[in-house]
Amino acid sequence: MTTKRPRIEGFAVVSREGMIAGSDSSFPEVLKIPADQEFYQASLDRASAIANGRHSAEGGPKEAARRRIVLTRRVQRLMPDPKNAKAVLWNPATAPFDEAWQRLGVEDGMLAVVGGTDVFGLFLNIGYDAFHLTCAKASVPRGRPVFPGVGKGTTPADVLTKHGLVLCSSRVLDAETDTVLEEWGPKG
Repeated sequence: MTTKRPRIEGFAVVSREGMIAGSDSSFPEVLKIPADQEFYQASLDRASAIANGRHSAEGGPKEAARRRIVLTRRVQRLMPDPKNAKAVLWNPATAPFDEAWQRLGVEDGMLAVVGGTDVFGLFLNIGYDAFHLTCAKASVPRGRPVFPGVGKGTTPADVLTKHGLVLCSSRVLDAETDTVLEEWGPKG
């Protein structure tokens, strides 16, 4: 069976500092914006599979039913997730992405990348077809950035631009909280 490379889309909500989690790695209450959660869950419903780190997942009632690639340094080879029959454990240092995708057994479609920091960063190099960046005005001053290198004057937009992505569109997602959804994609 030859599998086609999926469309790769990233999904993240960030604080005004570019953080996706607090300093304790928990998801901050200030980033739980109902309009974003609605967009996010609807987007994941379109996905053929999810990619997340060992400590990340999308939450919600459909989480256990979704096919997924769990990125972890704790395995030396691709293997089924002993806790989830719909998932494979993948160490990017020991196998290429295409092999992990093929092992998942999904023919094609969209892979939704949902974090954390290192996972979002890895897929910058693999190549996003789209990155959906929800920008909240809420503050999470000391936390985990969406991408490696964000902080100290470097924004998520700077990192996306450095990796060849351009802002394709933006819209207000929630007027009350002044939350904006940006869609980034490859140049051209």
